Amino acid sequence: MYSLNAPVPGRVAALAGDLFPELVGFESVRQEHSVLLKRLGDDEFSHLAEQVRQELQGAPAVEARVTGIDYFAEPPRGSQPVVYLSVASPGLQQLHEQLVDAFGAIDGLEGEDYVMHVTLARGGGDIEAARALAEREIEPITWTITELRLWDAKHGEAARTIPLPA
Repeated sequence: MYSLNAPVPGRVAALAGDLFPELVGFESVRQEHSVLLKRLGDDEFSHLAEQVRQELQGAPAVEARVTGIDYFAEPPRGSQPVVYLSVASPGLQQLHEQLVDAFGAIDGLEGEDYVMHVTLARGGGDIEAARALAEREIEPITWTITELRLWDAKHGEAARTIPLPA
């Protein structure tokens, strides 16, 4: 499975690290952090990469901001709950919508259902722990996204980097 992700700066990774002691009770704690912009499927890589490149042609660098901590009590897929950092970015939202128009939406996850976020942890069923984390105040973190990464989930690595502006 390939996806298009926006990397996060070290300040966001440091925040996730600071929250780690409060996340250890969850089944899975993310070590790598990014904003998932669009799931792209399992098409042949070179064809998919070219489609994405063409679709993003002219796309600018965009601003993003971590605004708080939240959770999905009942995510559409996988174990629950999912604790995440909320991300606000009109520019990324616009790119998501453009990519959904080009590649289609995955029901329950994209299009109107899309919630821009950075996953911190999931599973374990402890809604109270997720709720307590969501009540925690954090300092917002703002950054400029100057590249997107075509992520290869099978190999757990970026297969290609797309600079912004594209």
